Amino acid sequence: MQKGSTSTFDSPRVRHLLPLPRSWANYIGRKLIRFLLAVQGLGAFALITLGVLITKFTFARRVVHPLVFQQISRAGLRLLPMFLFIAVALGLVVIGQTVSWLSRVGAIQHPYLGSIMVIVVVRELGPMLAALLVLARIGTANVVELGTARAMGEVEALEALGIDPMHYLVVPRVLGMAFGIFSLTVYLILGALVSGYVWAFLQDVPLRPGDYFSQLAAALSGIDFVLLGVKTLLFGFLIATITCYHGLAQPLRLEEVSYATVRAVAQSVIACVLLDAICIIIYLAA
Repeated sequence: MQKGSTSTFDSPRVRHLLPLPRSWANYIGRKLIRFLLAVQGLGAFALITLGVLITKFTFARRVVHPLVFQQISRAGLRLLPMFLFIAVALGLVVIGQTVSWLSRVGAIQHPYLGSIMVIVVVRELGPMLAALLVLARIGTANVVELGTARAMGEVEALEALGIDPMHYLVVPRVLGMAFGIFSLTVYLILGALVSGYVWAFLQDVPLRPGDYFSQLAAALSGIDFVLLGVKTLLFGFLIATITCYHGLAQPLRLEEVSYATVRAVAQSVIACVLLDAICIIIYLAA
């Protein structure tokens, strides 16, 4: 081949058909195997958690049920002041942007304000924001607490005493986080809807309270309430399961707890986003 001539293998179409270099193929293969192993481990841990929750929920009521209420208070009641502040801020952000956009097209008088609040706050931002905030405050603490207990041998001590760690450590956290996220999402949505009208009133929007709440009622449907409850409970179940898995299911050393926390947060965010995408598809199909 003469110098300066173009080889047949240099064309973009042929380069696209050539196999990946060995280093890239190994990298992608390792990532794919790790992903499949993580899904397998999380799936098995979730099934075990459900099995223990169903079969042993009535066992040791005097011990487990107070732990459940303690976790509900931890993942719900104690975070309520922060969520009320976030609700006021969320109403300001959504209403401020909505009024700015509607004023450009002269549609303030039309029933768009309530519809936008339902679509943005009730269906999307409210549940997702509540889940991410609980993940940041409580989910990371689960990994640290359980990972430290595992590294210090406390989990093995429970097993030696005949106590099921799944029943004693995981089930209360799963129930507490599921009901905590559900309750906080309701408060966040109600606070954002009410504060949204207050901010609209402060911006001199010609909209009476009765008309605003009529718009909200017209935009809501039965599937909104069903999916809101199911999605928030599943958010709590997924976050609690993933964080407890990374803190409890694998042997850890103290220096590995921080890495387990990072992995748990990343996988929880991905799981919540995928669940939210499924709910969006259900909304569109309905």
